[in-house]
Amino acid sequence: MLTALLCGAVMFPGLFFSFRKGLRDRFTHWSEADVVCVSERLVSATHASLATAAGVTVVASCNDVMTDSHWLVNWFALFGAPYMAFDIFAMYLSHYHTQRVRGLDVVLHHLALLLIFMPITLFFRRGLGDFFIGCLFTTEFSTPFVSVGKILIQLGLDDTRLHRINGVIILWSFFTCRILLFPFMYWMYGRQFGVPLHRVAFHLPLHCNVGNLAILAPQVYWFILLLRKAKRLYLRQSRGGGGDEKPLRRNEK
Repeated sequence: MLTALLCGAVMFPGLFFSFRKGLRDRFTHWSEADVVCVSERLVSATHASLATAAGVTVVASCNDVMTDSHWLVNWFALFGAPYMAFDIFAMYLSHYHTQRVRGLDVVLHHLALLLIFMPITLFFRRGLGDFFIGCLFTTEFSTPFVSVGKILIQLGLDDTRLHRINGVIILWSFFTCRILLFPFMYWMYGRQFGVPLHRVAFHLPLHCNVGNLAILAPQVYWFILLLRKAKRLYLRQSRGGGGDEKPLRRNEK
């Protein structure tokens, strides 16, 4: 398991600084803030893609949702830990250069994953529920599209067809993998143990339901923010916003 931790500690900072150097050399007119922000988002998309692949692999391999296990669960939890820690540092760099980047909620999200989710995954499950941890890994499926959307905005391409298509994919993937995922997990548990979906919550320990609710609540909040943003963009474009490219913008969310 130390190998997984070391791999993550080498890979994610290495990717960040490689992206940073490559972008700085390729886009010489970009400011350091632009380079740092785009590099951070590319690393975020890479981690999310790997997490999704790991999650799908685990879910597909588990026939028993409670007792089947897969080595990728603990391995990837440790592998991803350095990313969470380094991304907080990368966000600090972005803030240092731009004074206005992702907010406190994202930092708290990363800290919660490091200080709560990872210890539970590694030490407090008694080897049970790898299927459900794999499902939670797949919540990252929407993140690469979110990162692409932010990069397009940063490039001034938010009035293009590509950005609109990406926005639809973000809404679909976020709703499917971050919200519908929870009734799916309850349904899978009920199917295995012969419990109707509406009764599953009463068959689970209280702390399981509370934990799921604590994870689901911010997803619903963020999805509402995405819907509001999509509505604003639609209204702006329906008033005659053109599709012309705009100068590079680094501060817009």
